Amino acid sequence: MRTLLVTALTASLLVVAPPAQAATIAWQPCPEQPAAECGTVSVPLDWANPRGARVDLAVSRVRATDPARRIGVVFVDAGGPGGSGAEFAQAPYLSAEVRARFDVVGFDQLGTNNSSAIRCSPELMARNPGDDPTDEAGFAALARHNLAVRDECRARHPVFDHVDTARSTRDLDAVRAALGERKISFYGISYGTLLGQQYAELFGPRVRSMVLDGVIDHSSDQRRLLVDRARALEEAFDAFVAWCAANTACALHGRDVRAAWEEALVAADEIGLGQGELIEWAFFEIRGGAWGNLASLIADVGGARASFEPNYGSLRYAVVCQDFALRYRDFHQYRSLREAELRASPTLRGTPIGHQEAASCIGFTDRPRNPQHRLDVDQAPPLLLLTSRYDVATPYRWAVNVHRQATGSRLVTFDGPGHGVYHANECTRTAADAHLLGTAPARQPNTTC
Repeated sequence: MRTLLVTALTASLLVVAPPAQAATIAWQPCPEQPAAECGTVSVPLDWANPRGARVDLAVSRVRATDPARRIGVVFVDAGGPGGSGAEFAQAPYLSAEVRARFDVVGFDQLGTNNSSAIRCSPELMARNPGDDPTDEAGFAALARHNLAVRDECRARHPVFDHVDTARSTRDLDAVRAALGERKISFYGISYGTLLGQQYAELFGPRVRSMVLDGVIDHSSDQRRLLVDRARALEEAFDAFVAWCAANTACALHGRDVRAAWEEALVAADEIGLGQGELIEWAFFEIRGGAWGNLASLIADVGGARASFEPNYGSLRYAVVCQDFALRYRDFHQYRSLREAELRASPTLRGTPIGHQEAASCIGFTDRPRNPQHRLDVDQAPPLLLLTSRYDVATPYRWAVNVHRQATGSRLVTFDGPGHGVYHANECTRTAADAHLLGTAPARQPNTTC
């Protein structure tokens, strides 16, 4: 039976969807990728008021390279929030065989890129008093700052209150209908896996196949969102230390890696980089599975800085704070959770991105529009879940938990580092391709690659 919460979400978000129809998108060659087609789909600003104001979603499509063997469409989403689905669809990310059999389609979710991008005032955001308050006054100052950013951003962007992921599932279905497709396949990475999961919950019969890579667990409470990530980060650093000990290619081979890390933190302050910047930099190297780069970073405290998602900093307020109940009652609760996070990951002093997301919501007291709940996809076909053993952005524990919730799903684990493992090796890629193409045998067991 469907859960009460999913039923409530369905009732509040789902206007009866139109039947499949003839394509209604006015396609044109994409400006920077003429081999791809770009267009827009008009959708209501507020799905609860479908006759009200409307907004355009940017969409792109790359047609199947072997149209005689075409299966259908595969939607792709690179996550973020803030990543451009339309641009991701234009990149040859999926294998040649998948691209031969599917039109690859992506859209910019509302609030991103060419779909009314939300960009909060950088000057106002720069006045952040610090996202790790040490006393009641600092906590209150951060709460005031967050609410000021939110209110200014909301006033600047009419779409601000309409960009949570549950709403985006409705937009995804509108693009499906505009394409004239009765069913879709889907491949999503990271935060894109939440869009896939919620689409499978609300529109399960319209899913043909779905691969989720680097899995968000939307049932995670506030404590797990912080501590699971912190614990995963510490485990990944332990694995990195072992890798350095065993590999002469490691710039720290033969050294005490943990001592070298502590020395780098001190040096970061001395050269003006700052410990916080170094920790974030190291996090992104770990997330990408770039252990060689991490070793060089620690050895040299130099190199090129990793980049963030396009407007991720702004969308934390509008999307993450509405997809998850990241609400702190008071400073006491904040300190309790912060201390748990630090105990779980003492080496990197917690989890940079997870902590920033939660800290962005300090001061929010409203009920989130898309609150956490257990996954219920009993109307969708079995999902394929890809994860890595040392994923620090979407921990392995989350994928295991979603696997338990999604009856019939299959879990494929890459026994290594990285976030998003479709291209980790032939094993992960073959498993994903077979699932999308429909060539995988039924009732396959879970696999470790």
